[in-house]
Amino acid sequence: MIKGLIAPILSPFDDNLDFNQELYNQLAKKLLETGCSGLAPFGTTGEALSVSNSERKSALEGLVKFGIDPLKLIPGTGLCNLPDTIDLCRHALGLGCKGVMTLPPFYFKGMSDDGLHDYYVKLIEGINDTNLKIYLYHIPQVSGVGLSIDLVRNLHTEFPDTIVGIKDSSGDWENTKALLGIKGLIVYPGAELPVIDAIRLGAPGCISATANLNGTDIAEVIDLCHEEKWEVAEAKHEKVRAVRLMFQDYAPIPAQKALLAKATGHSEWENLRPPMQPMATDKLAKLTDSLAKDFDMHF
Repeated sequence: MIKGLIAPILSPFDDNLDFNQELYNQLAKKLLETGCSGLAPFGTTGEALSVSNSERKSALEGLVKFGIDPLKLIPGTGLCNLPDTIDLCRHALGLGCKGVMTLPPFYFKGMSDDGLHDYYVKLIEGINDTNLKIYLYHIPQVSGVGLSIDLVRNLHTEFPDTIVGIKDSSGDWENTKALLGIKGLIVYPGAELPVIDAIRLGAPGCISATANLNGTDIAEVIDLCHEEKWEVAEAKHEKVRAVRLMFQDYAPIPAQKALLAKATGHSEWENLRPPMQPMATDKLAKLTDSLAKDFDMHF
């Protein structure tokens, strides 16, 4: 497993809304140099469903060619159909990626656990690679399709060496806690808010969107937990938690991209593919002022 903080890296687009590989490479390098243990390209924060399959493949190839260790990558591969999901998974495995993070098929709602189980079985059979490591992705408030505790337990029990983990972005601590009770399952909370409690129960760290801007502080909290310096971790976690909650009051993806544009001097970081819209100037100013005043974070 990747132990520590994993960043669901933001996706940059140029002024024509084409994927900007150069900015992507530079952000990946910086995140890994400043505290992150791994990267999760093309998750929700990476605007994955606004990026084509060919762009995803090219971007991953670009990262590896640039020198990013593929063993630090767990790219998102979950789509609504088996053929394309199989294709993305095979491509990631071919590059040597640590694993893949795979949503359930999310277009059809109200599907049974049996149907979702069959989907993952067919996915594993279709990929047909003994090196396959799947991290399930549970974010029902966005995907509209959740993964029940029983389903996750059954899949992990049936395929313990393949369905090895899950990212739980539900924001429901009781759900995360129940997942952590499944023997041998790697569980990454989808935010730093519960990370201390999660590590106490065996989590290796978390996968957090705010790692794109606040990775060093979050990583330090996680490292302190693994060193069992709980009191120090709790104290430092107060600031990390407050920063996260502040971002949640805004549209997190436009906000982080706007701040990254200010921090790097590359205005293209502000670009988003529709239907997302850039952050309003007055809201950005308010957020920037609050981060500087309350947390000494300057952009």
